[in-house]
Amino acid sequence: MVRIMMLIIVGIPPFLAVITAGGLPAQPADQPKTPAPPFPVRHMEKLGRGVVALHQGEGKVTVSWRLLGTDPDGIGFNLYRAAGEAQPVKLTPEPLTKATFFADTGVDFSKAVRYFVRPVIDGKEQEPSAAFTLPANAPTQPYLSIPLKTLPGHTPNDASVGDLDGDGEYEIVLKQEQRPRDNSQKGTTGETKLEAYKLDGTFLWRINLGKNIREGAHYTQFLVYDLDGDGKAEVICKTADGTVDGVGTVIGDKDADHRNADGYVLSGPEFLTVFDGMTGKALATVDYLPERGRVTDWGDAYGNRVDRFLAGIAYLDGERPSAVFCRGYYTRTVLVAWDWRDGKLTRRWTFDSHDGTPGNRAYAGQGDHSLSVADVDGNGKDDIIYGAMCVGSDGKGLYSTGLGHGDALHVSDLDPERPGLEVFNIHERKPAVGVSFREAKTGKIIWSKPSTDVGRGVAIDIDPRHKGYEFWASGPGLTGVWNCKGEQVSARKPRSCNFAVWWDGDPLRELLDRTTISKWDWDHETETTLLSATGCASNNGTKATPALSADILGDWREEVMWRSADNKELRIYTTPIPTDRRLPTLMHDSQYRVAIAWQNVGYNQPPHPSFFLGDGMKPPPRPRITTTSVRP
Repeated sequence: MVRIMMLIIVGIPPFLAVITAGGLPAQPADQPKTPAPPFPVRHMEKLGRGVVALHQGEGKVTVSWRLLGTDPDGIGFNLYRAAGEAQPVKLTPEPLTKATFFADTGVDFSKAVRYFVRPVIDGKEQEPSAAFTLPANAPTQPYLSIPLKTLPGHTPNDASVGDLDGDGEYEIVLKQEQRPRDNSQKGTTGETKLEAYKLDGTFLWRINLGKNIREGAHYTQFLVYDLDGDGKAEVICKTADGTVDGVGTVIGDKDADHRNADGYVLSGPEFLTVFDGMTGKALATVDYLPERGRVTDWGDAYGNRVDRFLAGIAYLDGERPSAVFCRGYYTRTVLVAWDWRDGKLTRRWTFDSHDGTPGNRAYAGQGDHSLSVADVDGNGKDDIIYGAMCVGSDGKGLYSTGLGHGDALHVSDLDPERPGLEVFNIHERKPAVGVSFREAKTGKIIWSKPSTDVGRGVAIDIDPRHKGYEFWASGPGLTGVWNCKGEQVSARKPRSCNFAVWWDGDPLRELLDRTTISKWDWDHETETTLLSATGCASNNGTKATPALSADILGDWREEVMWRSADNKELRIYTTPIPTDRRLPTLMHDSQYRVAIAWQNVGYNQPPHPSFFLGDGMKPPPRPRITTTSVRP
């Protein structure tokens, strides 16, 4: 069907016009409406309870566990503790039906202590969860320690998680770097490694991406996800001649060296490879699309813009995940969707701003250093929010705002009083618009703020006095904090303009910057420190991000994973703060879950769920998911 291109003016200056594509003419009132198709059900991970227990000192232990997106509404939990070989003792006289959090006191650590939960449904106890064990004489320690096999000269960097072995709990895939460089800087880089670890520290495998993958934030976008629905996650990323998989097999020519005198890789084959999550074995390799072609076609002659890569996971058919790998965002912009099904990697669609499709040139130069994935039009299928533009689930452009490139992007139900999702975006190239707030579905600009070259921007709910999220950014002329109407509500803004984390017991979100978690004091317009992760280090220079921040253990609140300062371990911090709120694990909200997959892409950005999670929130909608494997 021919798509109709139209220019919609939304009551703002001409440079904020929105280029839209697609849509059918409205049906006449006297004709019956076409019945809506059944809403898709998404295949997601079959997770366990994720029980986690930490010794807080003086015999006090905090324990939390998952409420699943598939649990019935009335489910309760009994918590058990077992010391040594003794029979387990039930700690809950009645099943817990509120928070999935418990503080156990007076614990004797002369022997190892195990904790597990048994769900209670219709008054009947179900099978016990996997247990979490604290060793005898467990030290007071606010984090889990995962020892690393870091090679000499390497530094742990970004991480992701997936259930690699199908046991219902997460494993970690970690990027290890040597000498990363931004594309704008010439010079030879090191050889990036991907490593996999179980949460108990068991080392699984190492993949060496080799000398022909340039090292840094813009080149190695690795996705960890169960792509074929067999209950075990795969790893998929860009590879090249000389990449060595987790079992020692070389991809392509092992002796090839395509680096030029400036350290850029501007010739030679480029591949996309799916790896087995348990072994790191290469399962399938295809040519990376789009091919680089002529370097100058991407905006410069020396190799900066041609090697700008992004990637994400999206439920493009509404039921099963696809991988979307991209190239370019300053000028030409190309997105390619791939399906991993039945041992084959096949292309689903390609979107190319420069392929001659009418209207597609409006999408050039609109990308950010990251992307987001969400169902913006409510049809049950995911769309790709690519900075100031959006590509639909069918691989066709939905709209381009024309506001151009930026460094930060936030997508969720940011204003719960408006229907649908919203996008908060910052921009570098339009002096009249430094930050923008728009409808995710149409691209209509709701409000904006003028500034030049805005470098950072954050959208989280930090102030209960105002409905919805609050916003702030760093750039000339941008002061204070705004509410979701664009009104300034605070003269001062947080010093942090970086990451965010749900950490304490209320639904407001906390500030995460470097190795510190802080809470915004809206009355005094300042920050109160909740956690200082002594002995840890952040990643990615001034971006100062953790290896990962995600709801990977315990209740709905998020964990933060940092590397130790000596690079010998990962430390996973989980909140010890009590809460009276019970929410399903955020990892069973598919928008949040795929955000964890793309968090390591480009300039890391914090994840957001598909619903409003903040002060005054309504109960979240029940996820339309199934955790049944699609493969026997």
